[in-house]
Amino acid sequence: MPAVVIEDVHKKFGNLEVLKGVSLSVEAGQVVAIIGRSGSGKSTLLRCINGLEVFQSGRIEVVGHNLDQDPDHLRSLRKDVGIVFQSYNLFPHLTVGQNIMLAPRITKGVSNAEAKSLADEVLAQVGLSEKIDSYPDNLSGGQQQRVAIARSLAMRPKVMLFDEVTSALDPELTGEVLLVMEKLAEGGMTMLLVTHEMSFARTVADTTVFMHQGKVWEAGPSSELFAAPKTQELRNFIGASKH
Repeated sequence: MPAVVIEDVHKKFGNLEVLKGVSLSVEAGQVVAIIGRSGSGKSTLLRCINGLEVFQSGRIEVVGHNLDQDPDHLRSLRKDVGIVFQSYNLFPHLTVGQNIMLAPRITKGVSNAEAKSLADEVLAQVGLSEKIDSYPDNLSGGQQQRVAIARSLAMRPKVMLFDEVTSALDPELTGEVLLVMEKLAEGGMTMLLVTHEMSFARTVADTTVFMHQGKVWEAGPSSELFAAPKTQELRNFIGASKH
């Protein structure tokens, strides 16, 4: 059973159709990069997978959860699916450790001691053990993004979604965040990422999906897709991203 199944999903904002019958299947442990121009529907698709956007027709199933708008179903879905955004969304008045411990304590009811050991574990995973008592404002953008990833990992998700997580960072900080994501991929985490980092998509993602005009225009093993794009649209996109 695939970890994520998307079948013929349509999504409109008013009269604007953003997703025009998107279908996609992601196996457990697979890393899928979603690329394409702004406005092609990439981020909207990711938000539909996590129930943050309501789609009009089609079907999405994620690790056994069928997407609907039942609040109880959404709560249980979000225990299994983590999402990290371009903006870090950390609480500035809480320390790094408190930011990470909050969700496991509230949604899973774990004890303070267990939440603390979880925070220690995931901060070690992202290389920030020494920052547990720091406040977000005292961290670089790259460090804040790594804390946001750690916060998602603390929920023990089965699937991780990343939405342009490096687009607000300079190249040096981008590298440290991509390194964390690469380690997650090596550890077998099922990941879908919307990204502009073509070299990361090419080398780390098993599969790359090129979206264009609200559709999956082309998809396949990353090495093949980048080496020999079948459509002119993808050739143009890859060519433009090299400059």
